[in-house]
Amino acid sequence: MSSVITRCSQFSSWLSAALAQENPLVPTPLTQHVNADVCIVGGGFTGLWSAIRIKEASPETEVVIVEARMCGSGASGRNGGFVLSLWAKYQSLAKMCGEAEALRLCQLSSQAIFELEAFCQQHGIDAQLRLDGWLWAATTTAQLGSWEGTASQLERLGQSPFLRLAAGQAAQLAGSALHLDGVFEPVSASIQPAMLARGLLRHALQLGVKVYESTPMQRLEAGSPARVQCPQGSVRAGKVILAMNAWAAQFADIRKAFVVVSSDVVMTRPLPDLLESIGWTNGMTISDSRMLVHYYRTTPDGCIVFGKGGGSEQLVYGSRLADKLDGPSGIADTVAAHLRRAYPGVQAADVVSNWTGPIDRTHNGLPHFGALPQQANVFYAIGYSGNGVGPSMLGGRILAALALGQDNEWARCGLVQGLQRDFPPEPIRYIGGRLVRHAVGQVDLAADENRQPSWLMQQLSKLAPAGLSPTKNTQSQSQSR
Repeated sequence: MSSVITRCSQFSSWLSAALAQENPLVPTPLTQHVNADVCIVGGGFTGLWSAIRIKEASPETEVVIVEARMCGSGASGRNGGFVLSLWAKYQSLAKMCGEAEALRLCQLSSQAIFELEAFCQQHGIDAQLRLDGWLWAATTTAQLGSWEGTASQLERLGQSPFLRLAAGQAAQLAGSALHLDGVFEPVSASIQPAMLARGLLRHALQLGVKVYESTPMQRLEAGSPARVQCPQGSVRAGKVILAMNAWAAQFADIRKAFVVVSSDVVMTRPLPDLLESIGWTNGMTISDSRMLVHYYRTTPDGCIVFGKGGGSEQLVYGSRLADKLDGPSGIADTVAAHLRRAYPGVQAADVVSNWTGPIDRTHNGLPHFGALPQQANVFYAIGYSGNGVGPSMLGGRILAALALGQDNEWARCGLVQGLQRDFPPEPIRYIGGRLVRHAVGQVDLAADENRQPSWLMQQLSKLAPAGLSPTKNTQSQSQSR
């Protein structure tokens, strides 16, 4: 077991802790040619939820998962452990699929959080779920009111997912004077994400799903059935689900619909006395309203987990993701400095681990699902854009419906979208991405320093895709398009 933990600890402390508790089996790679009704490529949240929902709806369906490394070692074991709804992205959702469907999907995404709590209780998954809400905050004057367009529009529609705060309440909730204002969404949670992923794996196995870890897909051979070719074997399946997140960039049809950015995380040692002194003792999650978002939460034993989305200027050219955003974070010192700016009581020596990972970010910051062009039996899920833990539950239901050929509310929902070229081809994509990423960083830095960014940086930053939550910049874009 120790060798497994050592190999996977390069990804996140979450996964190391989860493996240490469960005494995992040695990964079983695929070493033969097998047949299945559905082959799922990717053993993270989306792949596991899809497998579970397929088996629940159709127990006789033969489902095989092939995972390149270990289930939960990708984005599902590296994220911040925020379980959020889609309400913060309502405006983009309404633009994509209409007001009524956007409201329905937002409501379903909130219900999914309660469903997750019940699911974990029912199946004995200790994911450390704490239903303590999410603070959408402003930490600079430039960020003030970033939530206003979304919250006001929802209030006009009779919806109140966000609670408005009194003066000084954001700072009190967050335990930090850096927080100038914000709104609070009660129906949000924090979890230990790798423990959830490993718990989903155990339940999928109990349902009869066959899982092969250390089994990367080398190529997908089109046809009906299709064939997923792996190093030592293959899966011949009537339907294929690509639940690969950013690693789906190897498919040209998919790559054109998202860009890959980094998410970088640092974690402190347990600091219960500090958290007690500042009054942040629950599982409330927090994110600010900068474009390169800061997101942070505590753990039940008192650690602070602090992340930065898109913080690295290391971008991916074409499909060359490979291991580029694996292992320790290259900007850990920068992320830790932002943590200590928010919480000055944290000392440099208190930060004990860090990691990085890729995010597949669509132009509107929303996940998209559907079938590949000219391959109606191959389905994809892309673009959680930093908010995948909760919405992947919806994704699992959508993909299960598509794979089973069901004509229902999930197969027809507004997140089922055809692939479009939302980003230019290479090398324009890479060069332009570097320019836009630099501009976004400069705009955020100017806000931190309470000064006006240059006109050019402001204009270039408007080309950036939406992030975890909408900012004033992304809201003005969606209103003008």
